[in-house]
Amino acid sequence: MAQIVCKNLAVGYGNTVIKSNINFKVEKGDYLCIIGENGCGKSTLMKTILGLENAIDGEIVFSDDVKKNEIGYLPQQTQLQRDFPASVSEVVMSGFLNRNGLKPFYTKKQKAEFKNVMTNLNIHELEKRCYRELSGGQQQKVLLARALCATDKILLLDEPVAALDPKASEDFYNLLAQINANGTTVIMISHDVNEAVKYATKILCLNSPCFFGSQKEYFEFIKGGEQNA
Repeated sequence: MAQIVCKNLAVGYGNTVIKSNINFKVEKGDYLCIIGENGCGKSTLMKTILGLENAIDGEIVFSDDVKKNEIGYLPQQTQLQRDFPASVSEVVMSGFLNRNGLKPFYTKKQKAEFKNVMTNLNIHELEKRCYRELSGGQQQKVLLARALCATDKILLLDEPVAALDPKASEDFYNLLAQINANGTTVIMISHDVNEAVKYATKILCLNSPCFFGSQKEYFEFIKGGEQNA
């Protein structure tokens, strides 16, 4: 079942188009990797899916069982965010706020879900630590936990391993693979193409020409391009 369908989508800022004629769909349980050269519109596309930017043309259709407040988002971190003076538990549980609406308190069910997420990501011992005192890899796991508290349906991640060392990157990719194997749809932007596509079931490349298809089809696509070069 398609959770997200993008039809003839054009994305950009104001009236300036960065990328047009984007067509793809995300099925439940997919692991979609979005790749492409710098400036091709990867982050803009993700922000448009989230409703943070308006589509210039075309449309994005969500399935009836996916609401915009049921999408977990892990954006690129700024230095200011890395220095955020809050406890790990405060950061992670803030993931519930979008679902809570006007309710100011967390429910017993949400507190239990928080504990479960922390345990599953093996970061339960960080619960009372200050977020800004953590390593880069630990911070990304905390932000992943926050996104999982927002939803277990779809995760959107914008270059989540960009600032991590190879070991921390591998650990993060393994966590995402486990989460995806448990049924959560993953949509990830990555500059680390060779590593990221190993885990993906589908690839969206926003270079020209644009490509969307399975991992196998992507490798055939780039192989064909090399042969024709």
